[in-house]
Amino acid sequence: MTDLGDRPSPRRGVELALRGGRGARVPFTMYESMIPQCRTERELRNKGLCIVNRQNVFTTVRPNVVVRQEHFRDSGRDLIKTYYTTPVGSVSTLSEPAGFTTWTHEKMFGSADDYKVLLFLIEDEEYSPDYQAFAQAERDFGDDAIFRAGFGLEPLQSLISGNYMSVETFCIEWMERRDEILKLYDAIVEKRRKIYPLVAESPTSHANYGGNVVPEIIGLEAFEKYYVPHYNEAAEVMHRHGKLIGSHFDANCKLIAEAIDSTDLDYIEAFTPSPDTDMTLSEAREAWPNKVLWLNFPSSVHLRPPAEVEQFAVGMLNQVESMNGLIVGITEDIPAKRWQQNCRGIMNGLDRHALEHPDMYATEGEGACE
Repeated sequence: MTDLGDRPSPRRGVELALRGGRGARVPFTMYESMIPQCRTERELRNKGLCIVNRQNVFTTVRPNVVVRQEHFRDSGRDLIKTYYTTPVGSVSTLSEPAGFTTWTHEKMFGSADDYKVLLFLIEDEEYSPDYQAFAQAERDFGDDAIFRAGFGLEPLQSLISGNYMSVETFCIEWMERRDEILKLYDAIVEKRRKIYPLVAESPTSHANYGGNVVPEIIGLEAFEKYYVPHYNEAAEVMHRHGKLIGSHFDANCKLIAEAIDSTDLDYIEAFTPSPDTDMTLSEAREAWPNKVLWLNFPSSVHLRPPAEVEQFAVGMLNQVESMNGLIVGITEDIPAKRWQQNCRGIMNGLDRHALEHPDMYATEGEGACE
């Protein structure tokens, strides 16, 4: 692939795009946990890959909860049983470490008697700023990475995607004991409000608020009532400090696209275009004209031959008329035997598009944020 010449550092390229601008090529990013250190990793970083390092800017403690873990093996699997003991009762989880992620086999909620324990766990949380570690890690890593903070999951999403209960259990409880669910939700809302200023006043330039919303489960009405107001409340605090806020929307978004557009979120992170979801990149641009799109390269495409991976990257960018506020990333795992060739292919595709359409990109000395 022909060299594109001088271009901003990987971090600077992402920062330009996050502010709605463009550089000499669409930035390419990967989560810190998804790219092992090796020769290919060094090659990709030299080529412009920016690592997204997700790090907290606050600590969470539960001073009145005793946590105990048991590590054991069962049927060849390493499992962890975690017990949470409170003055009003105990709950537990069962998890299995699996590479860069963890499989949760049992969540805290077992019966209606556990509501009082979950409420205690939520209300017992205390938060403190932890800025020094974030700032030091950012300085140490340099311009090959961009550091991102987070608020945690949205209040209702915490009860769906967090450790409290399974999706199936949530759906049943939502229909049978909604008042109990909403007591937990209200408690989490108040706790999140204590986190907003901690993140906004931290060294981070941007932060994610939750994500992994599945519209087929939530529905439009609940999304508008229980999600949108909290994005906007957090955004108001972040914007007062000149910080950006986004959310991780990687599922089918067509049902809630208009509601997402109504929010004060600055960027849509992990948006996964068709063929993996119900929206193309061009449809996303049309639906969210004033938001930065930080894509997840569709996972299904990783199963195609290398040449097709590169061509898909080019064709995807061909769907839109402007490269402003556009980032291509990897937010899901890639088959172990394909990540090296596929990441090369994606970056080659991004370079190819820039070489074929130079008028769509910033040139040296040009203002990048338009």
